[in-house]
Amino acid sequence: MDLLATILAEVTPGILITLVVAGACIGVLAGIFGVGGGAVSVPVFFETFRAMGVADDVAMPLAVGTSLAMIAPTSIVSAMAHSKKGTVDIGILKTWAVPVFIGVITGSYIARFAEPVVFQTVFVLVAGINSFKMLFGNSGWKLRDTMPGRAVTALYGLIVGLLSALMGIGGGAISNLILTLNGKPIREAVSTSAGVGVIIALPGAIGYVFAGWGKEGLPPDALGYVSLLALVLTVPTTLLTTRLGVALAHKLPQNILGKLFGIFLAVVCVRFLFEIFG
Repeated sequence: MDLLATILAEVTPGILITLVVAGACIGVLAGIFGVGGGAVSVPVFFETFRAMGVADDVAMPLAVGTSLAMIAPTSIVSAMAHSKKGTVDIGILKTWAVPVFIGVITGSYIARFAEPVVFQTVFVLVAGINSFKMLFGNSGWKLRDTMPGRAVTALYGLIVGLLSALMGIGGGAISNLILTLNGKPIREAVSTSAGVGVIIALPGAIGYVFAGWGKEGLPPDALGYVSLLALVLTVPTTLLTTRLGVALAHKLPQNILGKLFGIFLAVVCVRFLFEIFG
């Protein structure tokens, strides 16, 4: 009871509203862009934890780990909805399963020792490249017209898993970039990326629980680098709005979908640049 009272005392009306609304936005984005919503949840969680008095060096990995935990159910709902549309490339998911998992575990281990700026820098670099490609690229922006051989495709999976674990995302921002550069249409890339999120989120969240286990400065509700309070307040609204996002993704023209994704990532980049250099 004392622990529950301590946790509830940290929740101001502003924090409560922020997390509930963030959950709704994350769900829509997960469906539209095939991402887990981490590009929204990480900065929101980061600011929320700071408002609760958590130090910056703990708030950033806590935001990343909590984001991965939140993405797990969201990605499952999103992937199932996209699968019903018949646009998920199962072959790529099978090839990526093991290397993505290895990359996620490696990224979770690095998280135990990395400074907050590492997470933020990776976030800005990956999201910035993807945003530029989506906003200013054209049909000629391709490495090739089809996916490469199995070895190179597996290496892509390792990179997706590693960077996603450091960014606290479901991998959509990275896998979308890789898939579209290798000839996949944006809608198929979005749908397949939703499946990638399932492979990434659960092992990533578990990894962050162990990475933060016993760390000083964590809030009382935290299980390692995962905040149970934030999950309780965001997951319900996230699950409610994910299917809405999927419906929008399959109604929007592909060029509009790509531009919206690029604008979304550009906003996230600016947010973290302010954090790094502010």
